[in-house]
Amino acid sequence: MNPLLATMGTKLTERWLNLLVLPGALFLAVAAAGTELGHRRWHDLDRLRTTLDELAARPAMDRTGTAVLLVAGALLAGAAASLAAQFLGSAIQLYWLRSARDPLSYALVDRRRRKWRRRDGELEAAFRRATPLAAEDGEGVTVTPRSERRIQALTAARDRVAVREPVRPTWYGDRMQAAADRVHAAYGMDLAALWPRLWLILADPTGQQIRSVRTSFDAAARLTAWAVGYALLAFWWWPAALIALGCGVVGRSRARSALDSLAELIEAAVDVHGRELAERVGLVGTDSTGLLRHETGDQMSELFRKAD
Repeated sequence: MNPLLATMGTKLTERWLNLLVLPGALFLAVAAAGTELGHRRWHDLDRLRTTLDELAARPAMDRTGTAVLLVAGALLAGAAASLAAQFLGSAIQLYWLRSARDPLSYALVDRRRRKWRRRDGELEAAFRRATPLAAEDGEGVTVTPRSERRIQALTAARDRVAVREPVRPTWYGDRMQAAADRVHAAYGMDLAALWPRLWLILADPTGQQIRSVRTSFDAAARLTAWAVGYALLAFWWWPAALIALGCGVVGRSRARSALDSLAELIEAAVDVHGRELAERVGLVGTDSTGLLRHETGDQMSELFRKAD
């Protein structure tokens, strides 16, 4: 028991340091340095060094109790900043995944839909130019490498807007909506009602992989939240804007990659374990074979939604 408790304590301490103390301490250090230097002397390291020397030379700094209080205060302040970033990260996730329920969101959907349709039209035109009508003898047509690269580039440009025609204000919401639409089209299942039940029967390797990807998405949202914090510091020290820009770009890239992987894993879990769930609830016999039928998916959705 003692080795187990020691191991758990080590992991909790490491997690506390990585998630709360270190990011918050770095933010506070940048805030203190930026406040001291300002815009005009943003690169004056000598001034910063002099300020640190003056603080260290104060008589109170020679006392052990004062040093302990300063370290404890810095740790608490860093943890508080990290908790604020986590809270803001959760709000950013809700903003990314929101539905269109207000005039601004509807306007964003319309703008993204027009952009998606324009790029989809460019893709169709490029595909028509690259693949002319087949010959009467039935032989297949070939696509030149240059045309193929052009089609791939246009496909990637369209998918950066949305995988399917946009129905939500952001790419993130559309990506999850596309997963739900594909599951419904293939099996007749309501993914929102299905997923909590399916999650309960997933084996540990599958569940661990999904949790890992979701953790990556959470971390990307927190990094975006830190970008907001550093952007605020830029009002006192303009180099913080560069840090904010870097955090924002990396956070956005990681969030898109993580959410895309999460949507793929959720669809894969439905493909692989959807029939198993139908057997667990008694809608499919254990001796039956074949793919999960659309009618069974409709019955599962009706059952899970507790419809009358």
